[in-house]
Amino acid sequence: MKHIVAVSDKKQLGKFIDFPHELYKADANYVPELFIAQQDMLTPGKHPFHKHSSLQTFLAYDGERIVGRIAAIQNNNHNTINGVNDGFFGFFDCINDQETADLLLNTAANWLKERKLDTMVGPVNFSTNDICALLIEGFDGPPVAMMPYNAPYYLSLLEKAGFHKKVDLRAYRFTAGNYNDRSSKLVTALQERLTRSNIVIRKINVKNFKQEAAAIREVYNKAWDKNLGFVPMTNEEFDYTAKDLKMIMDPDFCLLAEQDGKIVGFALAVPDINQVLIKIKRGRLFPTGLYKLLTQKSKIQGIRILLLGVVDGYRKMGIEACLYGLIIQAFQKKKMTYAEASWTLDHNDLINKPIEQIGGELYRKYRILEKNLN
Repeated sequence: MKHIVAVSDKKQLGKFIDFPHELYKADANYVPELFIAQQDMLTPGKHPFHKHSSLQTFLAYDGERIVGRIAAIQNNNHNTINGVNDGFFGFFDCINDQETADLLLNTAANWLKERKLDTMVGPVNFSTNDICALLIEGFDGPPVAMMPYNAPYYLSLLEKAGFHKKVDLRAYRFTAGNYNDRSSKLVTALQERLTRSNIVIRKINVKNFKQEAAAIREVYNKAWDKNLGFVPMTNEEFDYTAKDLKMIMDPDFCLLAEQDGKIVGFALAVPDINQVLIKIKRGRLFPTGLYKLLTQKSKIQGIRILLLGVVDGYRKMGIEACLYGLIIQAFQKKKMTYAEASWTLDHNDLINKPIEQIGGELYRKYRILEKNLN
């Protein structure tokens, strides 16, 4: 008989984190999340999200066998900043069974209703600053760094449970030699033009990482403030994320646009660490995972262009093209084979058209869904 258990201790949390490994053990494209990172994220006191918001994780059982998991999430900062009353669901994984999916989703919905929230949005793991959305097109390979992955049947489970599209997200792929590198060739001219406005583009100073990260945080929160459902990171949340990114970051792919010492834009591409994580069994760093992480990081052949933002008043000056061009130059110099630009909003032509013009291939789509709780 199927039933739900609310996760309430460390042992159950371990089972919650490990469930996807069982579900996808025959799927060659599945990339396990690092266990320690997931444990910290979901443990109050470990991740700064828990200082302003709350969640409850649940496991679905069929007899003694785990058949699904979900988290019900109340993100107070999201609701305050956007003037909404949303609830989220995240960390959703389920066998291909509608009864199980309904049981999980209804349990999460009831938790959100008890907190008088009006809508249920997801999958979103805390906020759109974190891993979010459902893969709906492009199941032919592993996800790149910090992008979601799920079986194709998830969309049907959610739609039959009453969820409908809120927004679609896009991922574009570039392959070596198969893109327009005009912006790369124009970098020198673009930089000279920007210099006349006292704007310079430089690599991040890793030795002064803390101060650099604080400046980037300010730009990040300003540059994305009009994006759908965006919620600025708290200082602690940004520092937490920056600390994680620093471990995989390549300074050649972290660029800052600066005018008279003030950061006005930045771009960040990260090595596709999933090329290594896919080989780390069940996301465990010990006994062999850490060795693989340390020794194989230099062999990564791809990047994810994760962020590119310019604050109001500095857009359309050529900063964006210059940042892209410098990333392409670094990509070429390192003889990498692929890059993914992700994610972008489906309707954001201001970003999507330039990506397509330089040869980006729309190869994956993701969806955030919602359902009214009233």
